[in-house]
Amino acid sequence: MPGAARRVDVVVFDVGETIVSEERIWGRWADRLGVARFDFFAVLGALIEADRHHREVFEVFSPGFDVDAAMATDPLFGAFDGDDLYPDTRPCFEALRAAGYGIGLAGNQPARAEDALRAIGLDVDFVAASRRWGVEKPSPGFFAKVAEEAGVAAQRVAYVGDRLDNDVLPAIDAGMVAVFLRRGPWGWIHARRTEVARAHLRIGSLAELAPALARLHPGP
Repeated sequence: MPGAARRVDVVVFDVGETIVSEERIWGRWADRLGVARFDFFAVLGALIEADRHHREVFEVFSPGFDVDAAMATDPLFGAFDGDDLYPDTRPCFEALRAAGYGIGLAGNQPARAEDALRAIGLDVDFVAASRRWGVEKPSPGFFAKVAEEAGVAAQRVAYVGDRLDNDVLPAIDAGMVAVFLRRGPWGWIHARRTEVARAHLRIGSLAELAPALARLHPGP
């Protein structure tokens, strides 16, 4: 209602397929394994549909392949830069800042992703990777760390992500405002599931986020 205190003070974003496209990254992995990108992406999609871990795609094409070792010896793999940023990310952040929100980034990422995200030059209050925290989504401990970094109660945090299992549902369990973004392979597949109705907000692009938050909890 007009004049009521706004519930959300800080908006925290997942990284992969939320603010950053992972298409180029996954394509590099297909090239590294020596398989056609079409085949690689098709198997990855099948695993997502079956709720299997995405790392199983490496076992399909190269049993025993050590993903972590490959990333350690060649930083090109699993890395992203400003060219991978979705074009609606910066305008979204600008709109949120103008509306007075704090902004954070927190996802299941290797520790070096924090430096990569900072190098992109986004206007955010904090950047956090699961590897540094020592806890991954969908663990409740991850979302407790999100609230801790945000510096507000969980109820005043909106968490934005493309997955039901890793983002939306555990954010709801943590008491946060859960925002489902229909983007990327997980987003399109999960958008067809009944659990998506549990999200407080459902958007098709980040351009919709600031107006949707304003409608959900109008500021004073």
